[in-house]
Amino acid sequence: MKMRLIVTFLVFYIIVFSVLNVHAQNEFLIKKDAEKSYYMNPILGGDYPDPTIVRDGNDYYMTHSAFNYLPGLTIFHSKDLVRWEPISVALVRYLGSVWAPDICKYKDKYYIYFTVSQGKDDFSNHVVYADSPEGPWSEPVNLNIDRWIDPCHVVDESTGQRWLFLSGGHRVKLSENGLSANGKLEKVYDGWEIPKDWTVEGMALEGPKIRRIGEYYYLLNAQGGTAGPPTTHMAVVARSKSINGPWDNSPLNPLIHTYSGTERWWSKGHASLIDTPDGRWWIVYHAYEKDFLNLGRQTLLEPVQITEDGWLEAPLGRKAEEKIACPIPLASEWKNCDRLKEFRIGLDWKFYKQYEPGRFSIKDSMLMLKAQGSNPAESSPIMFVTGAHGYEMSVKIECDSSAVAGLILYYNDNFYVGTGCDTQYRYRWRRGELKGKNKYREFGAIWLRLRNENNIVTGYYSYDGKEWIKEAWGMEISGYNHNTLSDFQSILPGLFVYGKGKACFKEFQYRCLDSFR
Repeated sequence: MKMRLIVTFLVFYIIVFSVLNVHAQNEFLIKKDAEKSYYMNPILGGDYPDPTIVRDGNDYYMTHSAFNYLPGLTIFHSKDLVRWEPISVALVRYLGSVWAPDICKYKDKYYIYFTVSQGKDDFSNHVVYADSPEGPWSEPVNLNIDRWIDPCHVVDESTGQRWLFLSGGHRVKLSENGLSANGKLEKVYDGWEIPKDWTVEGMALEGPKIRRIGEYYYLLNAQGGTAGPPTTHMAVVARSKSINGPWDNSPLNPLIHTYSGTERWWSKGHASLIDTPDGRWWIVYHAYEKDFLNLGRQTLLEPVQITEDGWLEAPLGRKAEEKIACPIPLASEWKNCDRLKEFRIGLDWKFYKQYEPGRFSIKDSMLMLKAQGSNPAESSPIMFVTGAHGYEMSVKIECDSSAVAGLILYYNDNFYVGTGCDTQYRYRWRRGELKGKNKYREFGAIWLRLRNENNIVTGYYSYDGKEWIKEAWGMEISGYNHNTLSDFQSILPGLFVYGKGKACFKEFQYRCLDSFR
């Protein structure tokens, strides 16, 4: 028996470790055994905030806040709520920072409603639509609804009237086609009274999501503030037999919440309900990971149940940090392959604030990128999301004489760390500033590597891609997060080229360094 347990653990370890060492949205999937399939949160590791989800038959579709990255509003598809693959993007034009979308299906069309922020208190709400989640998606339509954020589409099943619920407990009627407001904003919900001895950022009533279950409409809202202390955020529940209210708060509130800074997942909130074909209910929501806030808000999944008196509760509590039985049995082990070297723009790679298809070309796993601006921030770097605590990326660079190209870990225009080169010098950046350069022997190409191991960043270079020389600098980046720098951004690894001319990026490699945990 003891030997069997050892063998079982070793098999379990090997399966997990093999999954951890590929680039996948969920870097912490566990395994499928003879009877059940299990997963561990997050289901999407890295910066995937404000999840919104819809089921169409046996297919699930999910998207998230895009913020300043383009192409934006990436739509993910799943058959089991655990394994997700990107299938399309709904936004290619920069409108501003894109927040808190809501994806839904109404009759024969799909819609994504979302907020655009142009700065403090400058908000507008928009919608895109398509015949299929795979697109093509329409151009954004401005709904001319200002001030309030986080739109949620719902239909009054008794009248067929379409509504948009928004932050602050507000709602407004929509036109029959769902592309414009058709009435005045009205306040219909005041939120749940947060206990006075709780540590939160404020009321912050936002992120409404509504589902009809049986005779009730269930209204989920986020409260407490999105970041700040670990105990701020939460999801609360209210219900009504009519879409017009009144809305009664659940005696079991909050549905999800971080009660202590010792928990792995901080600031849990912004939840969306979703059911399985056999009638069981789950929630997707976001949370920060303790000690790794700079990864952004990651997407988590856990079951909910309906009590005898018709209220929702999430029974796992802190056990949601452990392995959970999958909602739908997995057909096979998931071995999601590293596709970053294919440079799938929009699905994996995104530009910062700009998207110009004429600026790049891709052939045989080589990215040719035209230079732009006079520093990495002005170059609109191209980046991807990772949920790993440790990773390294490397690339072979050939650049024109007037261009500077390299690797970067990017938070925003003011805070990033990177290593780069032109045809004569290697450069390094810390805290968004050029901190030095070193001449290297003339060569047709150079290989660069950035390594981020538990928030300690180091740089390397090579003349042949085999023997690597460590640079004489390092950087600690745990403070690159919203609580320190604001902006609700995360650290994203990527590539840049500025100056004049172009650079060619070849032999890109990404490797997760996380061990089993």
